[in-house]
Parts: sequence; C-alpha cells; structure tokens
Amino acid sequence: QGRPQGHALRDRALRPVVALDDIAYEGPAGPVQGYGPGFFRLNDRVWRGPVLLTPEGPRAWSGLGETEPLLALAGRVDVLLLGMGAVMGWPSPGLSAALAGADLPAEPMPTPSACRTWNMLLAEGRRTAAALVPV
Repeated sequence: QGRPQGHALRDRALRPVVALDDIAYEGPAGPVQGYGPGFFRLNDRVWRGPVLLTPEGPRAWSGLGETEPLLALAGRVDVLLLGMGAVMGWPSPGLSAALAGADLPAEPMPTPSACRTWNMLLAEGRRTAAALVPV
C-alpha cells in the first residue's frame, strides 16, 4: 500500500528475534541489560566501575588487580569470562598464572563480547562467571 517492495523485509530485519525479556533466568544472576562508558546495567540497577558476575549475582569488584574473588570461583564455575574493556586485551602474566594454578579456565575478550557471551551461557544454565572491566 504505497510502500516500496522489499520494505517489509527490511522492517522484519530490524526487529529482534529474541529479547532479553523472552528468556527465563534462574536464580539471582541476571543478564547484562546494557553497558556504556564506566557502567553496566544489571537487574535493573546501574553498577559503576568493574563488576563480577557470578551464579550468586553481581558484586562490586575493583578490577583485574583484585584476584581473590576470581580465585574463589575455582571449582564453582566451568569458565571465567574476562571482559578486558572496549578492545581486546590480555590479562597480566601474574593473573594468568594464578588462574591456571587454580585450574580456572579463563577466556579474555572485549567487554561487549563478554556481556553477550555471559547472557548466552546464563540462558543455557551453564556454570560461568564474568569479570567485566567497563568500556
């Protein structure tokens, strides 16, 4: 009705197939609802600075120099996602050695990728945690 042909396909492509509200999350851990410079939105609350996401829920974390809470995850999660910031970075050799010594597999990636991966693994019910440095 007056629309150019193909417009319906373009409109359909702009709609999300699955929204975060369509997925049921079990327990206190929830999805990353959003992020931006220096913050994350989790469980309808804004968290400033680095954050540690665990099956027990989010908690404040001072960043990659604070290893104790990360090492405490050993045996409780199958993988630790390391959101390294806006671009790909690598953990320090000391952090890598500490995580390997605790037999805690860590996957460093840019924080946006870590947020998406956290949401996916959480929806699958996987035993995971994410240590996120803001973008």
